[in-house]
Amino acid sequence: MGQQSFRGTPIMQSYVIIQFLLLLLVKVEKSDEISSPIEPFTTYKNSAELERNVADLWWTVDDAEREIMFELHVKTTGWIALGISPAGGMSGADIGVGWVDRAGKVHFQDRHSFSTSRPVIDNTTTDWFHLQGREQNGWTSIQFKRLLDTCDSMDVPIRSGTNVLIFAYGLVDPDMSRSDGDISYHDSRRGSRMIPLRSYGSPSSEEKFVGLDSFEFRASNYHVPSDESTYYCKVYKAPNHFQTKRHAIANHVLIDSANRDLIHHMVVYECDPAATFDDANLPDDACDNVYVQVPLCMSNSASVWAIGGDYIEEFPEEAGYPVGGNFPVKYYVLEIHYDNPKRALNRTDNSGIRFYMGKELRQHDIGFLSFGTGPNPASLAIPPQVNRFIVDSYCDPKASQHLPESGITVLSAFPHTHLQGKQLISSRIENQFLLFT
Repeated sequence: MGQQSFRGTPIMQSYVIIQFLLLLLVKVEKSDEISSPIEPFTTYKNSAELERNVADLWWTVDDAEREIMFELHVKTTGWIALGISPAGGMSGADIGVGWVDRAGKVHFQDRHSFSTSRPVIDNTTTDWFHLQGREQNGWTSIQFKRLLDTCDSMDVPIRSGTNVLIFAYGLVDPDMSRSDGDISYHDSRRGSRMIPLRSYGSPSSEEKFVGLDSFEFRASNYHVPSDESTYYCKVYKAPNHFQTKRHAIANHVLIDSANRDLIHHMVVYECDPAATFDDANLPDDACDNVYVQVPLCMSNSASVWAIGGDYIEEFPEEAGYPVGGNFPVKYYVLEIHYDNPKRALNRTDNSGIRFYMGKELRQHDIGFLSFGTGPNPASLAIPPQVNRFIVDSYCDPKASQHLPESGITVLSAFPHTHLQGKQLISSRIENQFLLFT
């Protein structure tokens, strides 16, 4: 089943962001919120809080040497581990395990996990190398490195884009002098994060947009339920203080620092111009309670972010997202997905997205074109006991009937699946000929 949405006149829609949708859209996250009381051994280009007040990670990629240096801090005096996972779990993961013994000596092991049982020592080659480590204030910190691609069948290559990291820790050091002195079971002391270890590019800094007009859509002290998964929806009226048409030239994702472990994705949807609301009582609730009120608002996107995405996205200098004046969109919906597997209590959130306005109108408008398979049981039902299952989605010619004859310029594309997805391929078919894949 194909689905598409496109708005505006052909001339003003020559710049497009294409979304390939299977479940939701994704881009990439970086975090500078750090809990560890220990100073890192050196200065790194990137950092991320893996779990609040539990685990932090720093890293720098050396493309010339084709290697990556990590520093992992975990709130324990036992063993700590970081793994690169092919699909988000332990199976097939390449894992570095280390600890600092009572004498201050650092131990580090290259391991591989075949399943959810204890990972085994990698007996092919050793590709994780520790550099230094210490214990301090109840935390363990170890600096280590490995090649981006080790060419080892028991390792996972670190490629550009989003990588799935897993981490775990124990409460005591292994006693390797004993036959049963292997690492202890981590129990619930584990987690995973999707992080771009090797970024797609170099996002702009916030300082570049200081002094520009802006507007934002964000939650206001929303009480996040303790459910494992919550979709929150809030309707906003379009900013009305731009009397003439303006162009947004960038957007900035605003993640509440207290909830970095909960925010899975955010989408700002455009409402159809025919949508009307009581401005004094705009819908604001769990999405299941709001959907019936916003049937004209959940198709076209104005901005999308998810874990793995850069916080700031700047548009090319010749194009911008239209706002104000006679632009027909008068309402927007902010959707936030909270992923709360540990059922955290008493969280309030103020996350959202800010749009920076350019001082001059640009040549082209930016719009979104969405197509793919809808996330419903009829279209994405994977049979049991299958190793490979292909979902084909075709858009008929009507999907492109409003495109200008001169074509469109595609700024970016966001193919995405959840963990069951292995590969996405897009192709253009014209007169029964496959033009590109």
